[in-house]
Amino acid sequence: MLKTEGVLHFTIPVKNLDRSEKFYSETLGFRKIGRTDRIVFMRAGDDFFNLTYSENPITLNAAGRHEIHSAFRVTPQEYEQILKLLPEKGVEIFKQEDRPVGVFVGRSAYIRDPDGNVIEFIDLVRAVEQA
Repeated sequence: MLKTEGVLHFTIPVKNLDRSEKFYSETLGFRKIGRTDRIVFMRAGDDFFNLTYSENPITLNAAGRHEIHSAFRVTPQEYEQILKLLPEKGVEIFKQEDRPVGVFVGRSAYIRDPDGNVIEFIDLVRAVEQA
């Protein structure tokens, strides 16, 4: 059995690196830590993700769905700011939910980036392992 220490980064496919870099850094507030001609390296707290050029970004969610997404943890205070500030910046929060039970318990807000990738911000209360 392999034993990993965690996740170093994950990749979000995008069609336009400049537009995505601006959206993720200026609109959402993530920090850019590097860039090549095909990848923008981003930081979210102590974690990392990549915006990677793809001619065919993943668009597997049906209209209004959000099963395929990337989730970012935020504090309760930051969650409240997200609900206020993102709509002021023209970003639609297309779904909000408060999950009192389940694997990831907390409040979530879902948005789409310029390529249609679904991004979740969660005020995580707890993660519950289910067998």
